Amino acid sequence: MLAEADREEEEDFQRFLRRVDDIANLVQGLNSADPAVKERTIAEAEKRLHDQETSREEESKTTVNRTIINTRASIDFNEACSLFVCFKLKYHQLSWLKDGFLAILEKDAKERAKQRKRNEHLANALKEKGNDAFRKGDYVVAIQRYTEGLEKLKDKQELYTNRAQAYLKMHECEKAITDCEWALKCNEKCIKAYFLMGKAHLAVRHYSESRQCYEKILQIDPQKETLFKDCMNEVNLEEKRMKDEERAMKEVQSGKLAALSIKEMLQKLDRPDQNILYYTGGIRLLTGAMKDCTEQTLFRTNNGFSILKDNEIVRWGFCAERKNAAEVDLSVSLLFLWQAVCTGNEENQHLLLTQPDVNAQLPKLLSSGVSEIQKETLALISLYSENENGRRLLVRHLDLTKWLQILMTFVKSTDARASSAMNILSDLTKEERFKTQCRVMLSTGVLPLFTHLLTSAKLVNQAALAHCIGIMGNLCADVVIRMQMAECKECWQACLKLVDECFDVSTPKYQECLFAVLGLMMNLLLESNVIIQYFAVDISGRCMSLLRDKDGRIVTAGGQITSNYCIKTLSICTRSNRQAQEDLVKSDKRFSVLLKLLDSENEMIVGNAAFCLGQCLAVPGAATSLLNSNVVMILLKHAGGDATRTSVQENAAIALGKLCVAESRHIFQLRKLNGLAILNSSMKYIHSI
Repeated sequence: MLAEADREEEEDFQRFLRRVDDIANLVQGLNSADPAVKERTIAEAEKRLHDQETSREEESKTTVNRTIINTRASIDFNEACSLFVCFKLKYHQLSWLKDGFLAILEKDAKERAKQRKRNEHLANALKEKGNDAFRKGDYVVAIQRYTEGLEKLKDKQELYTNRAQAYLKMHECEKAITDCEWALKCNEKCIKAYFLMGKAHLAVRHYSESRQCYEKILQIDPQKETLFKDCMNEVNLEEKRMKDEERAMKEVQSGKLAALSIKEMLQKLDRPDQNILYYTGGIRLLTGAMKDCTEQTLFRTNNGFSILKDNEIVRWGFCAERKNAAEVDLSVSLLFLWQAVCTGNEENQHLLLTQPDVNAQLPKLLSSGVSEIQKETLALISLYSENENGRRLLVRHLDLTKWLQILMTFVKSTDARASSAMNILSDLTKEERFKTQCRVMLSTGVLPLFTHLLTSAKLVNQAALAHCIGIMGNLCADVVIRMQMAECKECWQACLKLVDECFDVSTPKYQECLFAVLGLMMNLLLESNVIIQYFAVDISGRCMSLLRDKDGRIVTAGGQITSNYCIKTLSICTRSNRQAQEDLVKSDKRFSVLLKLLDSENEMIVGNAAFCLGQCLAVPGAATSLLNSNVVMILLKHAGGDATRTSVQENAAIALGKLCVAESRHIFQLRKLNGLAILNSSMKYIHSI
């Protein structure tokens, strides 16, 4: 139908062009200097006028660039051209008629512009009425309003895409596809048209065409990569689902015992009013029968997920807040079954999360206090969290606002539940929507628990605690979360307490906690607030204590990790706090710690040490205390060196410049080392001193 309409429009357009060419030839003939040519032209023109008077063609519409020329005006184009020729023949007033002809066309164009404006206003009003009906779920009325709007304005793309969306709701996919094609004629880069067309093709199992539509979206706007991935994943899952169900049906039809047994067991579980042990045993047998994708598919197609919804005894036992032994056994059996059914099967994973009781009970099961239930619930959730599509299902279908707090509680566990919970949390932090949900309970629920865990570091699962601290550090990538944490006085106190305790506890697991908390503080120091200013001196003091530990135990245990985190944190503190600068100078008058770090092979440590030194040189007497040291030689080496990180040369050059400004006697040492030229060449790294 669409191709036929296009063909008719093209034929009308070509006929119009031929008429224009004919009139142009007549005008050219009338202006010819050859009397014979002019005479033949006059005869041809008179013949055309006579033919037009005796027989008129039907009124037609000519579309040029989707703008309709209304042939119902007081005089149409053909009449105007014919009159033009007639007047030329009779009065030879070509110039006057040409102006009149153009005036007629201009008047017609203005009238059409006014009419289009009126039509556009009416079309917009009808579109809004259609949108209102769509929101109310009245898709029939919505389609009627969009259609009425298109009668007013046939090239309005939004009306086509909106009507296509309504057709999709009515499962009229072919009509939706047609409307999307018309929308693309109005706007060839309409992403919504390609999106809806992809949905329509998918609904009628045109998988290849659906993918092509989504690929077009990415070509038009590369920023739509997330949408593209989601859409392509939907196509892949739907295609896989159909193939799985076709294969499973063939096995049932072929009479395979394994396939038939799934349906039989589900029918037995559907029997009402049986003892709870009967259902528990049946669920365990069904779990054992889940061998591969075929059994998983048959479970789904035979309404296996309705076990919880339709069986009152099973539902009651699973949802009971205080479970007895039989109800615990039933719940664990269900969790085992769902793991078997959902492993590697995204369609089943999706269906499970759409069950209202499952959705509501998962956080309650995690908080149940029953270790066996918690263990299997964590195992089930891990099936989702370990891959991107599964995480998106969790975020899309569940309210995760309390999950950070719930999962963080497992740090107190001494068994595998702690590591399972932290792995799930670590996976979930990859999703931006999870971070957004974490903001809700952060101040009231999460931070009080987190500070308690930090202050109880000696008593909890330290490996899990280190992982937990690292997760909180990752969450600091969210500005809102980082701001809330940085403003929490108790959080800073707990972090400092953990650092203090590291001098008494030297186990590897506790050292991991230390590294993690240093990294967390480093992230939090990206903020600037009153609380940070208050703790800046204490933070820098702890860092200096770690860096100059007499027996080297702390630094040696963590190697460059501790040094790196400490000097980075120290440089941030001294950058923004004068008291921290003065305390550092007071605690290490000859800068032995910083000079030692400047000799490190780690460029990041060297760069931060030079930066920190440069900040502290603003303290009176600091530069003088370095007169008999080799600081000039060390800084000169780094300023003129070839470090990969330019921040090393920059910070070293700035520190050297500040050193010479604060204490001019360092310039003599600089001259002895022929360092003025090096310092001068290093100035390209310096924006200001």
